[in-house]
Parts: sequence; structure tokens; C-alpha cells
Amino acid sequence: MNIFQKSKRIKIFFILVLSLSMLGLTACGGKVEQAQKPKIMFADPGWDSIAFHNSVSRFIIENGYGYKTDVTMGSSTATLTGLRQGDIDVYMEVWKDNIIDMYNDAIEKGDFVELGTNFDDDKQGLYVPTYVIKGDPDRGIAPMAPDLKSIKDLPKYWELFKDEEDPSKGRIYGAIPGWVCDEIMRTKMKNYGLDKTYNYFSPGSDAALASSIAAAYEKGEPWVGYYWEPTWIMGKYDMTLLEDEPYSEELWKNGYNCEFRPVDITIVVNRDMPKKAPDVVEFLKNYHTDSKIISEALAYMQNNNVDADEAAKWFLKEHEEIWKKWVSDEVAQKVKEAIK
Repeated sequence: MNIFQKSKRIKIFFILVLSLSMLGLTACGGKVEQAQKPKIMFADPGWDSIAFHNSVSRFIIENGYGYKTDVTMGSSTATLTGLRQGDIDVYMEVWKDNIIDMYNDAIEKGDFVELGTNFDDDKQGLYVPTYVIKGDPDRGIAPMAPDLKSIKDLPKYWELFKDEEDPSKGRIYGAIPGWVCDEIMRTKMKNYGLDKTYNYFSPGSDAALASSIAAAYEKGEPWVGYYWEPTWIMGKYDMTLLEDEPYSEELWKNGYNCEFRPVDITIVVNRDMPKKAPDVVEFLKNYHTDSKIISEALAYMQNNNVDADEAAKWFLKEHEEIWKKWVSDEVAQKVKEAIK
């Protein structure tokens, strides 16, 4: 055998080995195709509900569609800028009314693509534990304020919510300093005349506010203050939102003299996502939840001291009737097989 023939046989041998290797990769779940799929980056601006949505959608995308995913953490401003510039692909929970000017500008210029509404039944305002109004026979708690229905009923019950630091008035727990809703609540206090019978108490942080509710609830004591949903508090405790004047744009602009308007919480992607991962975009267009299930998931995290990934698995196991509507039967089967 001459050198030329030997070299040719060696080349043929390596071509055969390479071909067999490629066939093996294809047979093992299409790994070659998956390796070519781009990584999808999610935004995490730091609150629990978006972490939960990220974990649910990432699990489905990785196991059902074969993409790799990751998360970029940062402030709301930084992550929204990243979405606009293309460093981030997906934003699962945009409270667009809080950034309406920037949001509309990004939509108009084509930097953002709004895929749909994640949930639209969010609420905020003044809450009391439901046992304050209805009592709780199982805990031996009698109704404390059976006629309390509206914010405007609060003046006649100020002694029930007495401020320990100033017993001449009641205490209303306020919103978080620095949040837009804090200034709204302070304005409402004055315009409703509640400042005559109540002190507006600043909790200092969202953790401190949640702790004040939990402490009162566990003791069966009266509590009134600002809160919102979805949150783990609303998933764990039975709370009642006090009625307010029905929302109207005129009343809102004239001193916030009505209830908060529910906001469409949207799912938004970078402009390149429809070409980058069209199948994922179609899935995210179908993604829709509500405040009740989100609050239950956040309460699951709190009660069991687990992270958002574990809460996502709990949701996928317990609520197939919800998420299976978002995907094809083939994808749903892959996701079910991946849940341990």
C-alpha cells in the first residue's frame, strides 16, 4: 500500500467516525439542534412574584422547548434598559403604569414587543384582617367592627386601631417610603379627613409592613393599613380590602379620591425575540395567571421556606389545568416528565 492510499483510508475512517458521532447526538434527543438554539435571558428586578413567573416559564422553555435560559438581576430601571438594548430577552411582569412614558416610547419605537397580559386583577388599598369584620369562631374571635365596609367608615372605629405611641388617635400603616403609592396614600389620608382621627405610620420597608400584619394576625388583633396583591401575605392570611369610591379618571386626578385602578401586568420581550425564538414567543403569548394563584405560590414559598424554583415545580404539579393550556400536548408531556 502506497502513502497516498494509506492517507485516503485514514481520511475515510475519520469521516465515518464523525458521521456516527453526529448520528448518535441526533438520536439522543436532538442535542445538536439544541446546542444551536440561543440562550434566552430573563429579567429579575427583585420582587418575589416575577421570580416565580421566571421559574415557571424557564422550566417550561428549557424542558419543553430545549432552550437554555438565564437571569439578569438588577433594578427596575437597569433591567428595563437591558430589555430595550437586547441584553435581556424576556420581562415576565411589567407594571407598565409605573413607567408609562418610557413604556409607550419603547413600544412606539419597536424596542419592546408586548405579548399579552400576565394578570390583570391586582389590587391595592387599605386592608383589615377579615376577622375584624366577621370574626373567626374557630379561633374564638368575635367580630370587632361588623359594620366596617369602607375606608369612610374608619373614623368611627379609630379606637379599635389605637396607636400605642399616641392613644389619642388610631394607627393606619402606610405604604413603603419611596414608593409612588406612599405619596398617594398620604394624600388620600388628608382628602378623606382620616388624618383627624388616625396617624399615618410609615413601616420603613415592605418586610416590616408584612411582619406587622403577620404579628397582628397570629395574635388575632386588629390591624388596618396599606397592602397589595398578589403577595404571600394575601395567600396565607384572610384579608379584606376596604371599599372606596369606584375608580374614575376625574376623581383620581383630583386628589386620588377613589380606589386604585387595576393595572394590566404585561409580558414584554425585546424586539428580536420573535425571530430569535418564535416558538417561545407563542408560548408566552398564551401565558396568563391571576392574583389568587400567584399569592398561593408565594405563600407556598413562605410557609415551606423554599425558593421560586421549588414553587414553580409545585405549581406545575398542582395546576396542570392552568399551564397545559399554554403549550402543545407534546411540550406538556416533556414538561411533565421533567418534573421530579
